[in-house]
Amino acid sequence: MDSTQLAIEERVAEQHRHHHKTMFLWVWVALLVMTAIEVYLTYQNLPPVKMLTILLGLSFIKAALIIGYFMHLKYEVNIMKWATICSVVGCLIIMTIFFFPDAFRILHIGVK
Repeated sequence: MDSTQLAIEERVAEQHRHHHKTMFLWVWVALLVMTAIEVYLTYQNLPPVKMLTILLGLSFIKAALIIGYFMHLKYEVNIMKWATICSVVGCLIIMTIFFFPDAFRILHIGVK
C-alpha cells in the first residue's frame, strides 16, 4: 500500500475509535421516535398515498441512520460508500424491471 492509502485508513480508524456511546444512544432514540411516528400514522385515517409517502420517507431516513452509524458506513472511505450506493440502485432497478410488473398483474386478474 502507498502512504496515502495508509494515511486515509489511519484517519478513518482514528475517527472510528473516538465514538461516544451517547452518539449511538441519540441515533437509537431517533430511530425509536420515528418508529413510534410510523405506528401512530398507521392508526390514522390518512389517504393511502399521503400515508405511504410519509412512511417511505421515514423508512429511508431510518435506513440511512442504521447504515451510517450502526453499520459504520459513515466512517468508510468513499469507494466503499459508492460501491454500496451503486449496489442498492442496481437492486432497485432489478426489482423495478422484473418483480414489480409481476406484482401488478393482480390488477388485471381481479378477485373472484
